[in-house]
Amino acid sequence: MRPAALTGDTLTHEMSEPTQPPHQATGSPGTPQPTTGSVTPREEYPVTSAVGGDRRHRHPAVEHVGVREPIDRRPGDPQVTIVLPCYNEGEHVLLELERISAVMDDSEFEYELLCIDDASTDDTLAVLTSAAATYPQMRILAFRRNGGSGTARRIGTQEARGEIVVWTDADMTYENERIPELVRTLVEDDSYDQVVGARTTEQGTHKWARVPAKFVIRKIAEWLSRQRIPDLNSGLRAFRRSVSLPYLRLLPPGFSCVTTITLAFLMNQHDIKYVETEYFKRAGKSKFKFFGDAYRYILQVLRMVMYFDPLRVLMPPALWLVLIGAVKFVVDMVRHPFYFPASTILLIVSGILIGSLALMADLLVRSRDSS
Repeated sequence: MRPAALTGDTLTHEMSEPTQPPHQATGSPGTPQPTTGSVTPREEYPVTSAVGGDRRHRHPAVEHVGVREPIDRRPGDPQVTIVLPCYNEGEHVLLELERISAVMDDSEFEYELLCIDDASTDDTLAVLTSAAATYPQMRILAFRRNGGSGTARRIGTQEARGEIVVWTDADMTYENERIPELVRTLVEDDSYDQVVGARTTEQGTHKWARVPAKFVIRKIAEWLSRQRIPDLNSGLRAFRRSVSLPYLRLLPPGFSCVTTITLAFLMNQHDIKYVETEYFKRAGKSKFKFFGDAYRYILQVLRMVMYFDPLRVLMPPALWLVLIGAVKFVVDMVRHPFYFPASTILLIVSGILIGSLALMADLLVRSRDSS
């Protein structure tokens, strides 16, 4: 089931036949069951398309379930979908719409601009709605509750009609004038599945802490993924939608979604091209929380590598524990023959247990990939 789509000032509902009878709930429309059996349905962020007024009452919610089958391409569908998450960006979102629309109108690509209002508490939705007639390529999805930039980007990618999906921000930080350049790279070179705008400067908040923290996290990601990554978490990127679909269910709701999609592509041999871009001071108030988001970045890097290559994470500490335990065992034998301290046994046994866990995790990954 696709959400109501806003094109200009015309509201249309597009439905696809569910593969199973829809589940009917009191006061809400039926929700089709997922078409893939590998993903367990879970509650998503209800979405409505709004033309104006109170979005909670004018239009029904659309429930999104899991990872769905790709939307069939139809004649007239755009080649490019630009996903633009918006949360309290009412003061400057029109400037971004003007920038993106102007450069895309001058390009050779047919496009749609999918603006997702993430339950903004300011007038973002009203601004987008009032601009709908001016930008006929724009569609609006409105969340009833805040889901985070990762949720907005995931649902936006699922709902995209274009084969090439562009992610960017609405806070005036990225060179959105270069979106056609990123798209053109994918069109002209089939060897790349993603093009990322690698920032050459850092203009974010907490710069004194962000720069060293991002450097350390990026180096950890490079070591774990065995790939050079000039910019791990750039918000400006273009990629092939068909390639991204299997990995969308891995996206977390927050900022680390861009890190996740980068590692998902790299860990599965999908080539990424990096293009240097400028990065500007954001307009409005930053939603980035240094300690909480930095912790989630590190955790997400480890989670992604564990998901695709658990041996890379678990086997090194296992081997080190066994090696240290073996050396300590020899020293103990020389100093106190036939005396085995508990610490020595603990080191060796811990290494063996972690190594066994690493092998079992690797077996599960290989079994999953083969299926």
